[in-house]
Amino acid sequence: MGYLKLNETPVRTARNFNINNIKLENIKVPEQIQKFENITITSDTSKTDIEQEVSTANLVYGLNEYLTNQAKTQANQKLKLIIDDKENNETQIEFNFDEENDVLVDNIEIIANEDTKSTIILKYLSEEQIEAYHNGIIKVNAKENSTINIIIVNLMNTQANNFISIENTLEKNSKVNYCIVDFGGKNSITNYYSNLIGENADNKLNTIYLGKKNQLFDLNYIGELRGKKSNINIEVQGALKDTARKHFKGTIDFKKGCKKATGNENENCMLLSDTAKSLALPMLLCSEEDVEGNHSSSAGKIGEKELFYIMSRGFDQKEAMKLMVRAKFNKILDNIQNQELKDEVLQEIDKRID
Repeated sequence: MGYLKLNETPVRTARNFNINNIKLENIKVPEQIQKFENITITSDTSKTDIEQEVSTANLVYGLNEYLTNQAKTQANQKLKLIIDDKENNETQIEFNFDEENDVLVDNIEIIANEDTKSTIILKYLSEEQIEAYHNGIIKVNAKENSTINIIIVNLMNTQANNFISIENTLEKNSKVNYCIVDFGGKNSITNYYSNLIGENADNKLNTIYLGKKNQLFDLNYIGELRGKKSNINIEVQGALKDTARKHFKGTIDFKKGCKKATGNENENCMLLSDTAKSLALPMLLCSEEDVEGNHSSSAGKIGEKELFYIMSRGFDQKEAMKLMVRAKFNKILDNIQNQELKDEVLQEIDKRID
């Protein structure tokens, strides 16, 4: 394929910002999708039903029409998770790329029924140095009074292409909490959309990203608030070294009818080299009165005084940088209750900063 045009912002800004969309050249998009068999599912099936028939409804946004259609019609992994547990049952799904399983197109649907609680962990791993390809859709329907925690961990290598579209619908008094660890992929492109239709619906999105070499991260996060007293909170912390690049686009849109709704977004990028680049576009849109919205974004080099202070305590520069990155990420990593998974992410931080 010549190039892919992806991740359009819901409202266009001046072209000279170079952030309205992303264009990727020379991306190998497979036309024939073979089986992907290297998948492990750990779950209590008495409390979570897992089926293979998923919705084929269109996405409101998504990355682009081509990738959406590929995931809808050619998925080699289809999973529908129906949550019926009143307690917090954990389901973990691990996709491991290797030479025989280097193309994954997954379509995942999660339905949290009324008054249920659950945690879903999705892990994407590629230890071997292969040019893996991942294109996925995750659709979540949180019904009344449900609480769902979704943890997405991308630990793919830096040669892979990672494309993911997430779409959430939140009904009355529902809570959807995301924790996204985005470390892998030569190109890692995410489109995230939440539709908060219910009164008191609450969506929290916490993300960390860590880029090295020539990695590119393009994050397009969109929240539309429709329910009274609904709330969305977006917190993103990242670090870039070498010639890595990041684009962050965060849009909070207060729609008619969402009186007393609140929306907050904050994105911070730590630059660990002079050649890393960060672009950010936080936006607030409003069609309703009596709402509260806040946004902020920052990027800067690692503080020389702080670095010197840590090094004066006996750490070399690389170890000091690891400590500073960990300190930035810890607040978000505290959302991962699975200690084994949290330790794995911390080890990966150290490995990727080396």
